[in-house]
Formats: sequence, C-alpha cells, structure tokens
Amino acid sequence: MIPSKPLAHWRSGDPEQAHSFPSRYYYDAGVFQREVEAIFYPAWHFAGHRSEVSEPGDFIKVDVLDQSVLVVCGEDGVARAFHNVCQHRGTRLVEERRGRIEHVIRCPYHAWAYRLDGRLRRAPRSDSVRGFDPGGVSLAPVRIEEVSSFLFVNLDPEATPFREDVGASAPLMARCFPDLPDMELVEELDYEVAANWKVVAENAIEGYHFSLSGPVHKDLAGLIRFDDYRLTPHGKWWTYMGPTEPGQSQAYGREIGDAKYQTDWFVNVGFWPHTTLYTFPFTDFVGSFNQFPLGPEKTLLRFAYYRPQRPESEVTKECMRWMSYDLGPEDIDLNERQQRGLRSFGYDSGRLFVDSERGNNSEHLVHHFQSLVAEALRAHQPSLEEVGGA
Repeated sequence: MIPSKPLAHWRSGDPEQAHSFPSRYYYDAGVFQREVEAIFYPAWHFAGHRSEVSEPGDFIKVDVLDQSVLVVCGEDGVARAFHNVCQHRGTRLVEERRGRIEHVIRCPYHAWAYRLDGRLRRAPRSDSVRGFDPGGVSLAPVRIEEVSSFLFVNLDPEATPFREDVGASAPLMARCFPDLPDMELVEELDYEVAANWKVVAENAIEGYHFSLSGPVHKDLAGLIRFDDYRLTPHGKWWTYMGPTEPGQSQAYGREIGDAKYQTDWFVNVGFWPHTTLYTFPFTDFVGSFNQFPLGPEKTLLRFAYYRPQRPESEVTKECMRWMSYDLGPEDIDLNERQQRGLRSFGYDSGRLFVDSERGNNSEHLVHHFQSLVAEALRAHQPSLEEVGGA
C-alpha cells in the first residue's frame, strides 16, 4: 500500500539551500481553508481602474470566494465599497461584474432601495412596522483605497493600509506607466485554471522557464535583453522587469514604427497576494492579472487591459491578442501540467534554484512568495511547528 504524503510544515531557511513547498500545500483542502482565512479574507483585492467608477451609479463587483463586494460611485463622485448584500434578509444585490445603477441599489427580493452612498432610502411597508427606523440602516461598508489610479478593497476592517505595504511602488509605476491616470478598460477575460492559485502565481515570478518552455515564451525571451532582466522583492510587493534588445523594429509580428507606447521595457509590478500590473515593450496598455482561488485545485485567472484614451497601434492590439490567446494559454498549460504532477506518489518537494547573484534565472522571488505564505499561515495559527524546508 502506498502511504499518503505527510503534511510537513515548510520553513524559509536559507534561500540558496531552500526547497519548494511540500506538494500537499497545493491540493490539501485543510491547507487551502487556512489560506482562505489567513491570506484571502484579510487581503487587499484588485477591483479595477478608477475610470470604471467615475460617474454616479457606475459599479464594479468583486467576488472573493464566498464574499462579494460592490464598488459604486456616489452622487458626489466618491467611490465607496459595500458588502454586496441586502440588510433585510441577506439577498445578494448585484450579480453583474460591472455596469451602471440608476439612482438606487434595489434588492431584487423585497425591493429595499439604497442610495448610492449605502443609506437605505426606502423599504416597502416599513411605515407599518413598529420601531423600524430606515435612517439607521445602511449597506455594510468595506474598506477601499486607490493606489496608482487602481482601486483595491479589503474585507478586514483592521487590515494594514494598502499604501503602507505597496506605496513605494508608485514612483516606479508613474515612470513606467506614464498615462495610467487617464486610462480606460479595453477588455477583461476570465479563465478557469485547473491548478492551485500558488502554482499560477509562482509561474509568473520566475524567469527560469522563459527560454526553456514553450515557443511563445522563447519569443518573449528573445525580445528582452535577458541578461539585464531582474526580479526584486520589496516586502509585500515585487518587480520583475528588463529592457529590450537594442535595435528592435518589430514586436509581436508588427512594425513598431512611430507607435506610441508606455515604455520599451518589460515591466511587472506584483502585489501580495495575487495581483500583477504590467506592460510589454512598445505597447500602449497596462494589463492586470489576478489569481482568485476557487478551490484547492481551481483558480480564476482574470486578465484585463487598460489603454490611454487615444487610438491603439497595431503593435498594442496584437500584443493584447498575443497575451490572451498565445502566451496566457501556454502558461495555463504549464500550470495544469504542474498541478497534475504535484499529486504524483513520486514527488513531494524539489530544490529551488536560487543563485547568489539573484539573477534572471533565479527562483528567489518564488522563495520570497512562499515565505510570505508561510508567515501568514503561522500568524493565523501560531502553534504550527516549523519543520522541513531548507
């Protein structure tokens, strides 16, 4: 009989001697539930660009597992966030991902109507209910912050302000994404990936596989001056970025010509635990991708593209298509292959390749990310033993 794998607890240790998480961290239901409570419920979650809620009634809905948040622009132009639930008997108010609400947020069950600032405006028959005070009822608020023109929400009223964790990223993004304040949504695409959220996240934060995996990754590696590609942790945020090879006249099969672009670098800025903002060289957009966990072995991977309010170049159009339908699916295939392999009786944990120079092929950002996961789990359950790891 083949025994089940033990759930050894990982410790960070020396990055240059470290091993990856034990494989059960990527499919065990108990580990996943602890991550939900320790990482995702208290986390800052990407909602969208501020332009998406710029007019009264504009809204975005953000679902985090079984929780749902409604971000809505009030009559005063202020974006507020609320739990997406009626205060009468708990009916979910809005199901659409985004749109515009006319004047009031209306419950579909008993037609309770809330103003755009969350206050109850009307509850049918409330005048016949003794002691009911409509003025004392409002939608339950959710914390919201704007960082570099993007909106983030947090379910935890005691969470550290997002700016304290990632505010130092703002000057970099202003330099690399100069048109960010004036951008608008172009497109959003959702993919269900049959892999743990950490598999998807870790794939994005190492360059080791770029020139070694599929043909689309090799094309990307050929565009970048890979010797100068750097992956840098900054606590609760990180970067992986590099310049292009000199003398480029084409990108993604299109002539660059006089096309406008944000930067000629490949730039990625990641935020703990699951948001990345990025742009590709010679393109006039900023993309976001998020890994929203749906279960121990299922993740919603959400791509969104934002552009300045001017016509798109052919290079920009082709790069968005290439990311959505070539590079993204190639990564998803790698994610799902790894997830299937993690259940093998022949594997539990492998050596992370972290070099002393923290170079372009080094997996030190994976180690940094796993350290943040382990720290959050220990903080949630301090009695955990630290065994295994390096």
